[in-house]
Amino acid sequence: MLEEMHATYARLVERLLSARTAEGHWEGRLASSALSTATAVIAMFLADREAHAAAVQCGLEWLADTQREDGGWGDTGRSISNISTTSLVWAAFGIAGPRREVESRAEAWLERCAGSLEPGVLAEAITRRYGRDRTFSAPILSVLALAGKLGEDGWKRVIPLPFELAALPQRWFHRMGLPVVSYALPALISIGQMRHQRRPPVNPVARVVRNGARRRTLRLLERIQPDSGGFLEAIPLTGFVVMSLVAAGETGHPSVARGIEFLKRTRRADGSWAIDTNLATWVTTLAVNALEEDLEAAARPVIARWLLAQQGQEAHPYTLAAPGGWAWTDLSGGVPDADDTSGALLALKNLAGNSEEAREAAVRGCVWLADLQNRDGGIPTFCKGWSKQPFDRGSPDLTAHTILAWSAWREALPEPLRSRIAAARERGLHYLEGAQKADGSWAPLWFGNQFCTNDENPVYGTSRVLLGLAGRDIAMVKRGIEWLAAAQNTDGGWGGAKGIDSSIEETAVALQACAAHLQLVGQETITRACRWLVETTSGGVRTPATPIGFYFARLWYYEDLYPVIFATTALRAVLRGGGVSSPRQ
Repeated sequence: MLEEMHATYARLVERLLSARTAEGHWEGRLASSALSTATAVIAMFLADREAHAAAVQCGLEWLADTQREDGGWGDTGRSISNISTTSLVWAAFGIAGPRREVESRAEAWLERCAGSLEPGVLAEAITRRYGRDRTFSAPILSVLALAGKLGEDGWKRVIPLPFELAALPQRWFHRMGLPVVSYALPALISIGQMRHQRRPPVNPVARVVRNGARRRTLRLLERIQPDSGGFLEAIPLTGFVVMSLVAAGETGHPSVARGIEFLKRTRRADGSWAIDTNLATWVTTLAVNALEEDLEAAARPVIARWLLAQQGQEAHPYTLAAPGGWAWTDLSGGVPDADDTSGALLALKNLAGNSEEAREAAVRGCVWLADLQNRDGGIPTFCKGWSKQPFDRGSPDLTAHTILAWSAWREALPEPLRSRIAAARERGLHYLEGAQKADGSWAPLWFGNQFCTNDENPVYGTSRVLLGLAGRDIAMVKRGIEWLAAAQNTDGGWGGAKGIDSSIEETAVALQACAAHLQLVGQETITRACRWLVETTSGGVRTPATPIGFYFARLWYYEDLYPVIFATTALRAVLRGGGVSSPRQ
């Protein structure tokens, strides 16, 4: 078994090293998305149906070809059908190119899912999926209204967004209780204006206020659009902004032309679009931290320079994130966030931990994370206390990742920052203790499993927290390990929870967590997991990706590099730390 593990690990390392770009870092490849393709097709059709006829037609062909047997669409080709994506694709055919057979099958699926195609019932089902967060329910309902799917008075069913609030000083946003999360300011402005134009408020005061705020908020939208033209580098968000501006009578607004150019540039050869341009910074830091000493010496300074160049140098235009953080991508539409900043700090420690430039960047990054910490000790994604929506609250996986990054740089930090970080770590530990569920698990924010209750992924969340708590002999670690070991499937792998089909990604991250707490885990648990990884990957040759990634607004994705990176990291941890019972087993 040990020989097979070494051989598997060697193949995975070789594959990971060969996956680099010509510039020396990793870019990865995200799954094509039916939801992205639908929004892009609608935006291009509404902006100029003649100029973009070929792209629209090709996108519709791809959507028709990828309709699932049940009549719906999932976010990826490996995702189960869901009401959000199916509604948007249904609307895309209704707006850009009716196909009766395809639409009839979609309607049958939606009727089964929502209970009826009656506009009120369908609108309620979509709103219920997202609860108080209107970041995504408002865009979906807007598209359905544009397609005429919500009846003659469809715009009445679209939730109005208070876009006029964007005219106020941005530093007030976290006090306003906005119905959208911090990253969604472009959607608030554009979709809010479309709804206002299509169905102005009855209240004359509100009507006057919103009319008066239109120009100012449109100027803000133009100002915060990144150089790439893609808001957050996200195809759905950019598509929603473009179609909303056109539907609001703002076809000539500069954000429309720039957004269209972004959509044209990110379109794939088969006519589809991914959920985002790339996760280059994120997959690069994961790959560096997976390879550690197996990364060639000559490559280290090249990647380090590239990574240092990605650190934010200015306040972000619409989250107002301070300089010092990292986004998930090297492109201009990225937004600094806690997970990518923690990953970058760990990668820099690995790549150039002794250099003065890396140390100075690490100081800025550690301060950035400390400034982000919420009052309860949890680390949110983008903004401290912006709202009560999920991405602006603390989460266990982000908090544990931050603790790991702080710990890696602890000795290199100057006083009094070292003391401040020590106190922040203790608050983070207290938060994790309170966030642990009664059964010993933790739920993550940015990863899920479509077959688990509430789409959660306690295996991933628990594993990430346990990795952040490596070396700590405390009660919550023991409870977490007990839960994780009990969640192992009979085949030796892990899914999102006990009994969920095992995947390479979930098995690998759980195995890595077990290897980090070897003294608390039975040897048989690790041996069975290693055997499953070796056999399932055919010795490191075959690594199909699973859609466990949660993008904004509960959209699923998979990334082709995740299983390669995660399996490499796990096997390295076991081979370095022991835990396999016999080389012949």
